[in-house]
Amino acid sequence: MQNILGITAIESEELPDDIQHTKERKPDVLKRIIDAQGDIFVLHLEFQVIDDIDMIYRMHEYKAMLLRKYKIPVYQHVIFLGKGKAKMPIELKTIDLHFKYNLLEINTISYTTFLKSNKPEEVILAVLADFNKETSENALKKIINRLESTTGSDLALKRHFKQLRILAQLRKLEKKLKEITMDNISKYIDEKRDVAFLVGQEKEQIKFVTNLLTQTDFSLDKIAKIAGTTVDFVKSVQRQLSVN
Repeated sequence: MQNILGITAIESEELPDDIQHTKERKPDVLKRIIDAQGDIFVLHLEFQVIDDIDMIYRMHEYKAMLLRKYKIPVYQHVIFLGKGKAKMPIELKTIDLHFKYNLLEINTISYTTFLKSNKPEEVILAVLADFNKETSENALKKIINRLESTTGSDLALKRHFKQLRILAQLRKLEKKLKEITMDNISKYIDEKRDVAFLVGQEKEQIKFVTNLLTQTDFSLDKIAKIAGTTVDFVKSVQRQLSVN
């Protein structure tokens, strides 16, 4: 180190020399692109909800693997879908390494950008964008109207409404969306088959059966009939009570 590398070590500590580690990475979006200028490159996109301070290392790992595999330029973008301003580092500088990726915060883009699209998959993203000075209620109404006008079938609209509900949760707008779309969504979503509805229904049924088991001396058959469920379901609740 001293004579050949020119490194004067004040302190030295041995590290394990076995650094082999098998990694399996699956990028969110990976495309081979030929652009209008004729440039060929790999486009790598990651959608991130959590403001992860270690994202810089993850993106660097991705880039090293992609460069090794495809041997063409790799353009990387992290699209932040969370609330507030992302604080995750986008640049890494060490003694002999300089790495950087692109960070795009979707909440800094005007929601009207997505409303202009004729693709409902893009219109949905408006719920995560900047509403400017528009109230959330008015913005949601415009998003819903645009979804209806850009979707061809009731089946597709039902799917897009469900996707909109999921994304609205990232901005804590699910309650506001439910109030606004009660009439709209009811035409396209069967609440009796909706996952959120079924989960809530089961919780209420468990609570009701629990009360009957602990507050009455009814038989399991009678409890099942009163609760409108099966004896096996009542037994499963009973077993859970005994465990607790």
